[in-house]
Amino acid sequence: MPFALLLLGLAVFAQGTSEFMLSGLVPDIARDLRVTVPAAGALTSAFAVGMVVGAPLMAALGRRWSRRGALLGFLLVFLAVHVVGAVTDRFEVLLATRVVGALANAGFLAVALVTAAGLVAPGAKGRATATLLGGVTLACVVGVPAGALLGQVWGWRSAFWAVALLSVPAVIAVARSVPGGAADATPPPLVDEVRSLRSPRLLLALLLGALVNGATFCTFTYLAPLATEVGGLDDAWVPGVLALFGAGSFVGVNVGGRFADRSPASVVTAGGAALGAGWCVLALGAGHPVLLLGLVCVLGALSFGVGSTLISQVLYAAPDAPTLAGGFATAAFNVGAALGPWAGGLAIGAGYGYRSPAWISAGLVVCALALTVAASARGALGRADGTAGVPRRP
Repeated sequence: MPFALLLLGLAVFAQGTSEFMLSGLVPDIARDLRVTVPAAGALTSAFAVGMVVGAPLMAALGRRWSRRGALLGFLLVFLAVHVVGAVTDRFEVLLATRVVGALANAGFLAVALVTAAGLVAPGAKGRATATLLGGVTLACVVGVPAGALLGQVWGWRSAFWAVALLSVPAVIAVARSVPGGAADATPPPLVDEVRSLRSPRLLLALLLGALVNGATFCTFTYLAPLATEVGGLDDAWVPGVLALFGAGSFVGVNVGGRFADRSPASVVTAGGAALGAGWCVLALGAGHPVLLLGLVCVLGALSFGVGSTLISQVLYAAPDAPTLAGGFATAAFNVGAALGPWAGGLAIGAGYGYRSPAWISAGLVVCALALTVAASARGALGRADGTAGVPRRP
């Protein structure tokens, strides 16, 4: 993989840390800024909505910029809003920084996905996507627990400063290593890109990505109470449980990336079947701590292995939308990240217990699997014979 691609992963790591770190900081933010815990929790929702809305909009905005210029612009805005968030005493300002930060994050990831695909051979988009999304999984392994620890030791503002400082080397790395300092090739007219996004194969990949990622974050969001209230683990185990999921995710994106380009339908079908079964086993066996810990790691690997493969399929399915494809892939990823936890919260609020998100995750994966099997029969996700894994062009 090109070195520039690894540096893009560093920036994605900083942004992923910011996206997920609030899970351990909400109570402190609520006390410090004198708001309720649900109000502070809206900071997470605001970020998710900003990602969904911002990904296609920011990708369209940056069409006429060089890719290096767009990446630097989005990254500098992301850095700046975290500095503002770290020093503000007003909740309204902090909320605004989360929205703006999400827009910048969405724009960066949308451009980075397309840039990553352009840095590798035409048939290696799956590995490129996996390398980039490795930054997100490392954020789960290292960034989120570290953010929670910083918040406990030095207060929630220290986590915001840490993200800002971590973004500095990413800015330098992008400026020095990502090609395209001058104007890149002129993109096709926006109307042509939008028209190409109506491809059934592309829409299928977006839908599958949203379903699988919704399943992932439906349960991931409530892993802490599942581990403590159902699994009987002490609260001190929670960072380790989250880190186990992240470690599995890191393995999943890297292993999945090696097969995503050759046989995407096999990865999605076989991985999806194992994933659906895994969520069911977790729902049934969460009361056994050893089984729970093992399943958390395995399900992290399967979730991100299948999810990253589906994102790469969006890039393969949209060759005529070189600037918007990454935006819509990012949006689909975050639609799942927003709706999955919402569905899980509804189930818990209705009195179905902390096992219920795992059952919902299983149901979402089963829906995705049924669509995948039907699509594979028509060749919509590419051939699974090991010789022509790259999907056929429309």
